[in-house]
Amino acid sequence: MSGGRHVYQTLGMTRVVIEDGKVVEVGEPELEFCPLFKKLCGMDSLSAEKVRENMEFRIRDFGFCTEDRVVRAPDYVTFGVSEILSTALERGDLDAAVIAADGCGTAVITEPALLQGLCGRISGLVETSPLKVVLDAVGRDNVLDPETVPLDMVRGADLAASKGYSSFAVTVANPDDAETIRGRYGDRALIVGVHTSHVTCGGAAKLFDSCDIITACASGRTRAEAERRDVLVAGNKIQIYGVTDIGRRLVLQKLESIGKAPYDGGAKEEPRPLIFWGDRGSGVGTSRLIQSLWSSACWRAP
Repeated sequence: MSGGRHVYQTLGMTRVVIEDGKVVEVGEPELEFCPLFKKLCGMDSLSAEKVRENMEFRIRDFGFCTEDRVVRAPDYVTFGVSEILSTALERGDLDAAVIAADGCGTAVITEPALLQGLCGRISGLVETSPLKVVLDAVGRDNVLDPETVPLDMVRGADLAASKGYSSFAVTVANPDDAETIRGRYGDRALIVGVHTSHVTCGGAAKLFDSCDIITACASGRTRAEAERRDVLVAGNKIQIYGVTDIGRRLVLQKLESIGKAPYDGGAKEEPRPLIFWGDRGSGVGTSRLIQSLWSSACWRAP
């Protein structure tokens, strides 16, 4: 089972390194508790051992970070960013989505099942290596570089634009990237802020100024900024915010498709502890390379 080197910041903001299909490094989670993993995996608390077990299950179950990678799939859960975007592609609200995934890095995707297969079960990608099975499915002309599979969402937006797509989504973890893409492509781009746990106070404000949809992740800064904005809120755990008119519409559309309503101000069950990263600044307190389509999914060994 080959696959090269892949680095994640995932499941409680834990650094995980996978090399040739084996988990070779697991850090300590920053979070003690994640409500989504509690709901779907029964995890009352997070630990390095539980993170390792979960990542090893993903490798066995769908070939995560290996040449056995399953690349197409239906929705794993009812609501998350990948589900919102795959539904938007299916309905024709978007022509393409710029995502980041193991084996291809930054890629332009037009097929809903491929987007969901690549992104519905991953989060927090920092570094990846080429996987032939993924590149064959995505198409080498739809990635930035099939030899190095870099993560660069601004260049990914440029690639989507160069292909003539009139409307495309872009997932961004860096507030500066969101601002750049908005300035370059205006309403042509649907910008989705993801992996926000380490966003600073200024970075959160920049995300809300530039993005259409934002995930709260474990960020106290993002939640505080959302309370100051007129946004549509979905969920009471890892909340998702519809910020602009189109962002609200796509979030609401997905909620209605699963028989749910926007958050009404009731009790929350949030990650613990919430992360209040940094004190000042306009950037993000983590690598600009980190990307995810944080879905509310998790996976437990049977």
